[in-house]
Amino acid sequence: MTLIAVIAKAPLAGRSKTRLMPDCSAEQAAQLAAAALADTLAAVAATPAARRIVVLEGAPGPWLCAGFEVIRQRGGGLGERLAAAFADIGEPALIVGMDTPQLTPRLLEHALLELERADAVIGPAPDGGYWAIGLRRADDAVFAGVPMSDPATCAAQRRRLRELNLRTRELPALRDVDDIADAYAVAALAPQTRFARALGAMRIAEGEGMAA
Repeated sequence: MTLIAVIAKAPLAGRSKTRLMPDCSAEQAAQLAAAALADTLAAVAATPAARRIVVLEGAPGPWLCAGFEVIRQRGGGLGERLAAAFADIGEPALIVGMDTPQLTPRLLEHALLELERADAVIGPAPDGGYWAIGLRRADDAVFAGVPMSDPATCAAQRRRLRELNLRTRELPALRDVDDIADAYAVAALAPQTRFARALGAMRIAEGEGMAA
């Protein structure tokens, strides 16, 4: 069975989910990042993956679930970090981000099955990026020349997978939490999540910015 890894940044005030500001404070943004990460890890923990890994920038915190290995991120940009993560894992893997707290064990199990039938899988996001990528075999060439954090990221990544003749299956699209509008949309989709409860407790007015 393929393993699942979460590529994550330790949620710290001033360094996490900064695009949520100024609609919320740096501390609130970090709290939302921590809740999203905890939801993601809980979904991964509920799957039958052979191994569960956090590919982490920063130090582990109370959000880390039992049963997860931790490996350190290395490399410069996100593409280099993804390539390094697959190389360090060294076996078929699905890597997901920490910004989709609506992720479910059922969707992850679907992704694992799809990867068993293909060389690669990719899960697009409406903003042009992707929330997941899986590879049967690590290959730095997969990420070479792919612009990250760009409206064309997913399209460029698909193109690169085709250029390498990798049989690729598409996963369902999921919305990343980047700004406060995303946060409210995702919370409405998954009101039972830690993320939705944390956002609701903050009583942040959508799109109005922080009070002076």
